[in-house]
Amino acid sequence: MRALFVFLLAVSSVMAAPRLIYTKSFPGSVPAFIEIAVERSGDGFYKDDPKDEDPLKFQLSSADTDQIFHLADSLGHFTRPLEAKAKVANMGMKTFRYEDGAEGAGAEVKFNFSENPDAQALADWFERMAETERAYIELERAVRFDKLGVQDAILQIEIVRDQKRLTAPQQFLPLLDRVAKNESFLHIARDRAGELADQIRAAK
Repeated sequence: MRALFVFLLAVSSVMAAPRLIYTKSFPGSVPAFIEIAVERSGDGFYKDDPKDEDPLKFQLSSADTDQIFHLADSLGHFTRPLEAKAKVANMGMKTFRYEDGAEGAGAEVKFNFSENPDAQALADWFERMAETERAYIELERAVRFDKLGVQDAILQIEIVRDQKRLTAPQQFLPLLDRVAKNESFLHIARDRAGELADQIRAAK
């Protein structure tokens, strides 16, 4: 009986945990669609196909997660309009959604462009995650199918990092270690992978 109570309590806690979801639809861009979800625990997923049933998973640091949810709090959990009054060019239809199992379905707001600085900051956080996950996808593809392209994929990760737009860098370590230790990759790519892995570990 006690075990059942503990299980139900754990399930209730998970269901009540808040989640932030960001989607952007921008036909003609690459990718034309992205969706990112972040749990209060920092667990997240990314996908650029609405039909994808196996999205790419990542883990944000607690500090980054706190900043993201603080911005959502300051925006009233998306219960207020965010669209700018001035007409601007199409920049992609964005949606912020806040879900909390304890409150039901949650709330969402759509906008093309917002002048609200907190909305801009939150959208930039999600765009940084999208850039990071696309860099991960490219490195994974190169490791599997294009050994000569691995060095360029690592260089792209370094560029994103140097621009201070890399999120959840720990996710790259298994791939970087695989390259660094595998003699089938070019020596320069192996060295670069090892150096980047060391830098990520040192930053942690």
